[in-house]
Amino acid sequence: MKKILPLIITLFLLNNISLAQNANRSKFIADSLQAYINRALTNWRIPGAAVCIVKDNRIVLVKGFGIKELGLNNKVDENTLFMIGSNTKAFTATALAMLAADKKLSLNDKVTKYLPDFKLDNKAATELLTIRDLLCHRLGFQTFQGDFTFYNTNLTRGEVMSKMTLMKAPYGFRTTWGYTNSAFLTAGEIIPKVADQNWDIYLKEKIFAPLGMSNTLGLSVAMTKAFNRAAGHTITDNRLLAIPYANLDNMAPAGAISSTAADMGKWVMTLLNDGKVGSKQVIAKAAIDATRQPQDIVGTAEHLDGTKNFQLYGLGWFLQDYHNHRLVMHDGGVNGFVSSVTLVPEENLGVVILTNTDQNNLYEALRWEILDAYFKLPYRNYSDAYLKEFRNYTAEQLAVDKKLRDSVALNLRPALSLSYYEGKFTNQLYGTVNVERGDNNDLTMRFEHHPKMYARLQPLGGNRFYVTFSDPILGKAIFPFTVQNGKVTGFKLKVADFVEMGAYDFKRQ
Repeated sequence: MKKILPLIITLFLLNNISLAQNANRSKFIADSLQAYINRALTNWRIPGAAVCIVKDNRIVLVKGFGIKELGLNNKVDENTLFMIGSNTKAFTATALAMLAADKKLSLNDKVTKYLPDFKLDNKAATELLTIRDLLCHRLGFQTFQGDFTFYNTNLTRGEVMSKMTLMKAPYGFRTTWGYTNSAFLTAGEIIPKVADQNWDIYLKEKIFAPLGMSNTLGLSVAMTKAFNRAAGHTITDNRLLAIPYANLDNMAPAGAISSTAADMGKWVMTLLNDGKVGSKQVIAKAAIDATRQPQDIVGTAEHLDGTKNFQLYGLGWFLQDYHNHRLVMHDGGVNGFVSSVTLVPEENLGVVILTNTDQNNLYEALRWEILDAYFKLPYRNYSDAYLKEFRNYTAEQLAVDKKLRDSVALNLRPALSLSYYEGKFTNQLYGTVNVERGDNNDLTMRFEHHPKMYARLQPLGGNRFYVTFSDPILGKAIFPFTVQNGKVTGFKLKVADFVEMGAYDFKRQ
């Protein structure tokens, strides 16, 4: 889900970087990697991480680094749980592909065959929509569309799916790739219609248990009760702090799994071994192959060395070329965590990286560092290169925010009395928010589907307000209110792109 792009995170990378050469790259993994990671955790302000490397059907490295929670001396180990966000999607896609391999469904079956009440805004799209479409993000939606409404809210899975009919797709059906978390939820809800088991139970019995993933949890609610678990962290106002776990069970098939480096190593090893655990075929090879078949064009990505790589999407996996190697990969991000899983099937190589802060690109840098070592490419010190760009971007954002806070400090008067901005406002997709007088010269906004969250609105002059959310994941924003004939008629809501890229128009109820 964080979104990373998950949930998918946009990186601004250096095009030119001096290349430090290493005479023998094969020794990097054994001799230098652990020191590299420990140094990087300090530089990135990451409390803890866990890494697993699988090569030629054996575990090369599985280890925890750092601590589970800031301020506590509880060390991460290979069995410490991290939320893996959108790396959940490969499990959901594989589960459905397993059912297809068992002839219990076809990935080309119409969604309405199993969910007859499911509807999109486009009638033709509703009638044509297949399970395969759900698993490869080609419904016509913008990336992350609807996620502010769905993500970490009190909506049920049924309510999320029913609200999808209210989402206006900006693109034609099957014309444009757009990362859609609610589509994976919908796909996961087909499993109980076919297997008579809920999504999480099916995964536990058909994947987790047979693979020996004994610590892995399907639902986020279970994470709060686990003993050996990492806390999630974020950075806000340049401060690192622990934050509550996200409640993702209403979107579970898209991003709710929590797992460990050791368990994820078993998952990766099984996938690289064509679905076998020892001599036992646990996952049909046909199911694994189905998830790796390209379905959509995502675009191209420019790498640090200037090379450009294609990016495709299979079913729950990104597919990319990199220096004549085919990568099967995905990233995952939810409140307080980002992670990556990478397979290089032809090299029988797999890499898992788990971190417990959502404000880092080390999970990405470390992926390339490890792959380059195995591919005998020059050492580039990706961590420092990514960190430089990250710090530059962070400094720019802090400067923008400081200007807004300085404007607030001027006590600029709004165009109208604050009482004019109070009241209930509605968006067709989201529902209702209530604006009321707060402390001093500000307003407080409360949200129908985020009952534990609120936002503080401080005047910036005119009809613009500086907005800070009690949940730091939603970022900071400017809400402009619209006024007609001296009356406030609505406002535009925007949260962090991490959650949703588009804006919501709210109208006075």
